[in-house]
Amino acid sequence: MRRFLLVVLVLVTASAGLTPAVAAPPTAVHHIPGVRGPVRVVTDTWGVPHVYATNQDDAFLAQGFIAARDRLFQIDLWRRRGLGQLAEVLGPNYVEQDRAARMFLYRGDMDREWAAYGERARGIATRFTQGINAYIEHLERTPAALPEEFRRLGYRPARWAPADVVRIRSHGLTGNLTDEVTRARVACAAGLETDKLRQPLQPDRPIQPPGGLDPCTIPANVLRTFELATQQVAFTGGQVRATAREEFSEGSNNWVVAPSRTGTGRAQLANDPHRAYSAPSLRYLSHLSAPGLDVIGANEPALPGISIGHNGRIAFGLTIFRMDQEDLYVYQLDPADPTRYRYRDGWEPIRVLRERISVAGKEPVEVELPFTRHGPVLATADGRAFAVRSAWLEPGMAPYFGSVRYMYERDFAGFKAAMRNWGAPTENQVYADTSGNIGWVPGGLAPKRSGYDGLLPAPGDGRFEWTGFHTGDDLPHAYNPPQGFVATANQFNLPPGFPHPIGFEWSAPYRHQRITDVLSADRRFSVADAMRLQNDQLSLPARQLTAVLATVPGTDPLSAKALTLLRGWNAVENKESPQAALFELWLARHLNPGLVRALAPAAAALIAVPDSRNVLDALTHPEKWFGADPVTKRNQLVNETLAAAWKEAETLLGNDPASWQWGRLQHTLFQHPLSPTLSPADRARFDVGPFPRGGSKDTVNASGYRRTDFRQTGGASFRMVLDVGNWDAARAINTPGQSGVQADPHYRDLAGKWRAGQYFPLLYSRAAVERNADRITLLLP
Repeated sequence: MRRFLLVVLVLVTASAGLTPAVAAPPTAVHHIPGVRGPVRVVTDTWGVPHVYATNQDDAFLAQGFIAARDRLFQIDLWRRRGLGQLAEVLGPNYVEQDRAARMFLYRGDMDREWAAYGERARGIATRFTQGINAYIEHLERTPAALPEEFRRLGYRPARWAPADVVRIRSHGLTGNLTDEVTRARVACAAGLETDKLRQPLQPDRPIQPPGGLDPCTIPANVLRTFELATQQVAFTGGQVRATAREEFSEGSNNWVVAPSRTGTGRAQLANDPHRAYSAPSLRYLSHLSAPGLDVIGANEPALPGISIGHNGRIAFGLTIFRMDQEDLYVYQLDPADPTRYRYRDGWEPIRVLRERISVAGKEPVEVELPFTRHGPVLATADGRAFAVRSAWLEPGMAPYFGSVRYMYERDFAGFKAAMRNWGAPTENQVYADTSGNIGWVPGGLAPKRSGYDGLLPAPGDGRFEWTGFHTGDDLPHAYNPPQGFVATANQFNLPPGFPHPIGFEWSAPYRHQRITDVLSADRRFSVADAMRLQNDQLSLPARQLTAVLATVPGTDPLSAKALTLLRGWNAVENKESPQAALFELWLARHLNPGLVRALAPAAAALIAVPDSRNVLDALTHPEKWFGADPVTKRNQLVNETLAAAWKEAETLLGNDPASWQWGRLQHTLFQHPLSPTLSPADRARFDVGPFPRGGSKDTVNASGYRRTDFRQTGGASFRMVLDVGNWDAARAINTPGQSGVQADPHYRDLAGKWRAGQYFPLLYSRAAVERNADRITLLLP
């Protein structure tokens, strides 16, 4: 007989240096068909579930059950968005988004798909989804426990199939489709080389349209279907539209330090992925312990296993390695039959799949999903068709799911082998182990392109094809490098003379440079040092630009005041800083657009933000950018934009610059998807924040923001620092909390720590976990 019991266990706790549970933790007991042995799940003081199972199948089932307990609405919404099943519960406004999502589902051979992740993959996904479904069945017996979002929206969570875990690809970070289209539009408006103001290329190269393709033939709205397929669900009460891409480029920091450079004599690993903010967090921490497996760390809650963490022997952490896995193809349509496109010497039919989309309260809608040999057709216009080829439609490309292979490895050789055929997202993996070894292994499915470089759309007539893929054997790596550390921050990190053109669009180097500057110091580093570095808000661009300002004379009273305030500033962008408030206001709303208008006026409507490397170079070396009388033109631009920024700062922050604070402008809000539909009182329960915020996109403590209102768009909601081998000394944070249930104390309990730059112990030993138990869940046959 299935039962749900609530009992109280007496637990005597004591833990030096750790916060013990102050009362005996409550225990929930669930009888679940399919569980082979008893499973004990200890959720600790900070909301991290630690799964102790007698076999691995039960461990993954329990992980799915507990993830559903804590994040069911989040993962159910992700599943519906990814599979194209929103309209079924949300109504006709979501039919177009459903159609777009279905264009980008994996539709290939499932045996090849499962095999790409290793022999354990199918079983792991099967047990994980069984666990999710078991919790959904529990809610059917206890409807009062159904998450509030489902009650508000009037539908119930759907059951999962194992294939759901891997078929959804549209949340992957594969690049560079949007850059191709923007580059084409900038080239049409202002010339091919102008786009380098927006995005420098590394290594630099001339931009050539493949086969003489005219960039002006690319429609402005060609990516609407792609944007609908990849955006999150918008609850606005009206028509769903493709949302604008935020200016913050999702990235990350990670590093490993050799034992010779740490205070403990053990290796150190640190990782802080930068992604969009929401309530609940994108990441979810958990611990799986069973015979042959003892792994802890973070993953996305809809995925089994751990992608960032350690297994008691090796530790691993990731950032984005900016490989190019996407291309836009342009086809000539047959004038006599526009359902065919030119390919080589003939015409090929556009293949059309027809599917029915269920619609709440309405009759189902039949939609057409057109494909060329390269991929889904995004649009047709003026006798042309436009389709995208993406590596994410190849086997083995389910984002992060490949971690079910590498999380078992025990040494660098095994870890490198596990990364050899890694698919997505493209990653810099840093590695450390208990023997004191450190390393770097990039991975990703990199297309081999024939006759073009992927920087612009290409004709789809057969002249420009992918001829295969590079494996990890073609990529560089590092093992125990002589400098004693490895750091990555999405910067260009290919070695000189690297022969494979796998990508040219890398992040600005400033976060990596700052990390490297700190780690290069002649000292030994502690876990506390790593936490301080992850929270570091020194801006190298601000330091360089304020040095330039020291040479610029003020030409009017307002710019003179601004120059006086900024000169001598230490370039630390903390939330209390008046200088940071003025500097970022100047940069975002005045200098950046002013520089584009001065250097590329025809592209001013297309280049919202010039790359910070170019901004620095233009002001430091005006002779390269401003033509005749460059210093005068540079000084005029600086004075005009500083004066305008000072005036706006007085409007926004008051007339006393001593009272200005960057955190009064930039702010963090962890917003729930339903927030726009809620009353103010309910919004206060579902959203977390707003909080004053420091930093910028170029500080190690990264913070991208919207220019319209300075709301932070992304950064590190999860951070982790490991003293490799002394596992209970690990520290982590995941904001606003581990749970997605508003009534759960763990919904927002970590936000205060995150705001203060603090962490909690990421406990690994069972004794420490049991001493710090918050609640117990028992899963029984």
